[in-house]
Amino acid sequence: MNSYGRAAAALALALATACTAAPEPSAVRPPASTGSGAGAAGEDVRFYVDDEGAAAREARRLREEGKTQEAELIGRIAERPNAVWIGDADPSSRVAAVTEKAAKAGQVPVLVAYHIPDRDCGQFSAGGAANPGEYRSWIRRFAEGVADRPAWVILEPDALAHILDNCTKGGKADERLDLLRDAVETLKKQPRTRVYLDAGNAGWIRDPGAWVDPMRRAGVATADGFAFNVSNFFTVEESVAVAGRLSDALGGAPYVIDTSRNGNGSPQGAQGDDAWCNPAGRALGTAPTTRTGRERVDAFLWVKRPGESDGECHRGEPAPGTWFHDYALELARNAK
Repeated sequence: MNSYGRAAAALALALATACTAAPEPSAVRPPASTGSGAGAAGEDVRFYVDDEGAAAREARRLREEGKTQEAELIGRIAERPNAVWIGDADPSSRVAAVTEKAAKAGQVPVLVAYHIPDRDCGQFSAGGAANPGEYRSWIRRFAEGVADRPAWVILEPDALAHILDNCTKGGKADERLDLLRDAVETLKKQPRTRVYLDAGNAGWIRDPGAWVDPMRRAGVATADGFAFNVSNFFTVEESVAVAGRLSDALGGAPYVIDTSRNGNGSPQGAQGDDAWCNPAGRALGTAPTTRTGRERVDAFLWVKRPGESDGECHRGEPAPGTWFHDYALELARNAK
């Protein structure tokens, strides 16, 4: 998926620019974490570990071949909770299977709903529903798959950011905001579903105040908060510095941070695809937990599945979501 990066210069601007003339805070759900480090609603959530994911399969293969050192490295990914990305034409059966398996194990799955029309604006992760009507039906099937089982849902990575960078034009921005609001409202009808609306990353947000109205229109007040740094590499400190200001502008909205590959932060000085698409020298970050020790940060999550490619990156690398063995090993080796 495309998270552009816009790394050093944009981050510096985001940190230096005050959040000017932000609209009055909307009524959002009370912050789920209050600085105690206990995460969402004070819970210590056991997130779902996918034993059938690409990393788990790779670790088993390596053990069978006697490559114990590589298997141990890949195990650092496979044995951690990773989000499950859902973009199937009909998501219901897969969502049901994951949530049922997680519930039996006493775990909570993190699901990524990723099927918005004109997804990724035609770039590496192009696809999604053919039209608004199809998407509304799709998100209802997604919700049916969750049913009354617990799940955390990250809603449509990049969808809001692409509105703000003018990728969606010709009236499609309003259409997209309506679809996101409908998705939030539909998912929140399920009694044990938490929803976090994706809100980009510290390199994408130049002025948090510019995000307030679109996020309100997209239903952030109905959601449980927003997601930050999905599939990107900014450190927790960098993310909190920007996401915290966005939270303030939204009246104290809680948020989650993707820490899957931010152990070494973002590549310094990288431009274009090199800033976000399988950049070298990155590392696994903090393991998923709701004990964040950060005010309003409900959880650190591994939303991007480490070891799965960001895209071809114009260098002949694997397609988005495809296992990238050498990159996975590098992420694990570099982890602290």
